[in-house]
Amino acid sequence: MLRCMTGLRGYVLSAKDGEIGRCRDFLFDDQHWTLRFMVADTGKWLPGRKVLISPMFLGEPDWSWNRFPVDLTRQQIEDSPTLDEHMPVSRRYERRYHDHYDIPIYWGGAAAWGAYPTPVGLLSDLERPEKKVEEDEDAHLQSVEDVIGYHISAKDGEIGHLDDMIVEAGPWTIRQVVVDTRNWLPGRRVLLAPQWVEKVDWSDRKLAVDRYTQEIRSCPDYDPAAPVNKEHEERFYDYYGRPRQWEVHQ
Repeated sequence: MLRCMTGLRGYVLSAKDGEIGRCRDFLFDDQHWTLRFMVADTGKWLPGRKVLISPMFLGEPDWSWNRFPVDLTRQQIEDSPTLDEHMPVSRRYERRYHDHYDIPIYWGGAAAWGAYPTPVGLLSDLERPEKKVEEDEDAHLQSVEDVIGYHISAKDGEIGHLDDMIVEAGPWTIRQVVVDTRNWLPGRRVLLAPQWVEKVDWSDRKLAVDRYTQEIRSCPDYDPAAPVNKEHEERFYDYYGRPRQWEVHQ
């Protein structure tokens, strides 16, 4: 199931024994373009803390009622390693988080989730091979909320800004980024694959993509009011002549 990420904000989070808050943001890995944590807004329950939920604990969303089931208890979440609201998520913190919940680490493999394309596969690996990681290693985690609005440039000029991201529930990989071209092609939004991002300048809030402006000018329009499905993706990848992501990872 493909969904726009900005549309997931505000979803109610239901733990095993009651609600814990709402979805506020996501942290994604800028190497694999995969969601690593949901950031929960817990209101007055756990004030001053950045409460993170791994996709390993997210059940099948109830799209009709805008709810995410979370396979944890409120006490488990409250007892999880604390992280100040405005602190970045380091690899050291991730280690503590995974140890607390006794779940395998996702980094260290070639696939999005270790040696697997989904967190379900990673959780089913009983061997759980561990990789030695230096505690100061960069976790490569970025906030979806923060990167919305970044300027995007093609090989031969600016094309607009990042308007949204489209994620596949289950693998929790980002399949496309939505580009608003209002200052270049008024009234149009287009899709680009995150794998085409050549460079990210986090300090200047810019992304550079490996495409030319003429290709993007002629590509199919993206309508945010219409659902993104496999048929839409097929047109998208066929136009650019690139392998389809669901085929690449089979």
